[in-house]
This record gives sequence, C-alpha cells and structure tokens, in this order.
Amino acid sequence: MTVVLRSLSALDLPVLEQLHRESFPEDPWSARSFGELLALPNTGGLLVQANMDPLGLLLWRVMADEAEILTLCVRPPARRRHVAQTLLARAMDTFPKAGAHRLFLEVAEDNAAARALYKGLGFCEVGRRRAYYRRPGGMKTDALLLEVMLTDE
Repeated sequence: MTVVLRSLSALDLPVLEQLHRESFPEDPWSARSFGELLALPNTGGLLVQANMDPLGLLLWRVMADEAEILTLCVRPPARRRHVAQTLLARAMDTFPKAGAHRLFLEVAEDNAAARALYKGLGFCEVGRRRAYYRRPGGMKTDALLLEVMLTDE
C-alpha cells in the first residue's frame, strides 16, 4: 500500500467535502466552504491518501505567532490507524517555521478518542464553548478549546 501525505489544493475540494461529510454528518462543510477557506492568506492543509483513496485531512491557519486547526477528519474505516496523528505531527513540525509558537484547536467534549490523541500530544484545555456542537436528535455538546506550545518562546 502506498501512503501519500500532500498539501491540499483547489482540485481536492470535492474530496474534502466528502471526507468532512463522513466525519461530521451533523454539520458537514461544503466544497465551496473549503475553497473559500483555502483562498484565505496563511491557510493551508494536508491530505493523506492510501493507493489514491483519501483517508483524512487537516486544515489550518497561522496568524501572527499562533496556529489554529480549523478541521481534522479521518474517514471512519481509517480511524485508529494513526492517520490523525500523522497529520498533526507533520503540521506541528511546520507551524514554528511559519512563526507560530502555539497551536489551538477545538474538540467536542464527547469525542473521547480525539481528546486522548490531543492529550498524548501535550494539548491542555484552556477554554470551553457551551453547547457548541450539534448532535443527532437535537442534542448539543460543549467544545473544548485546547492549546499546545510548539516552541519555548
């Protein structure tokens, strides 16, 4: 199996929409939304593919000395295979070169697998957005704002 990790491009928009829909069926982003985000300055991302089959994506932006993960998703059949960790590790190596000293992201409080991944990478909770994420049946869950320092500065 050939695994490729590469930068996102406008040609990927339909794939990004599908990956996001599979990962976040309650609130998927459209190809247009991804295109608008990728067109912004200081925004980038990565796509992981195995044998040309998309497995996961990471979209970010860097502003001043901070980086923010806008979305991270992995297709359900590819979860628990280190896809998200691979995406994050590559991005976290890249951000300091762009001037970012710390990284932020949001995670649903009820997403235990993602929270464990982020904790293992050194992220700490620094805030909370009440009832931020929608769930099936009208339920909502909090978003936890997490931060990790990328450099000693």
